[in-house]
Amino acid sequence: VQLQASGGGLVQPGNSLRLSCAASGFSLGSYAIGWFRQAPGKEREGVSCITHNANTAYADSVKGRFTTSRDNAKNTVYLQMNSLEPEDTAVYYCASVLGFYYALEPSKSCLTYGYEFWGQGTLVTVSS
Repeated sequence: VQLQASGGGLVQPGNSLRLSCAASGFSLGSYAIGWFRQAPGKEREGVSCITHNANTAYADSVKGRFTTSRDNAKNTVYLQMNSLEPEDTAVYYCASVLGFYYALEPSKSCLTYGYEFWGQGTLVTVSS
């Protein structure tokens, strides 16, 4: 059972990257997936998430720039990051939790879910 984030790299400000979170050993279809990041010297923060039924949520700092989507057939969740800023530089992680845990809390943001399984991160560096 594994989650693997990929797609990071060095990019200039204003450009785009697409991160992927691929699952192996289990099917992502029943899971909410969260994207988190941790910059050097800072605490980890939630960036975006998508529930098992494709509802999404975003941190204020990335709203309008980042988009999360899922392709259950490919067992992969994506984070499209546009208009990247130096402040977006961080290691990005994806994490999963079963969606039905929150079936009785439809108004709860998936950014506040208790994610249980974490993958290795991918480094995003935004610099000129």
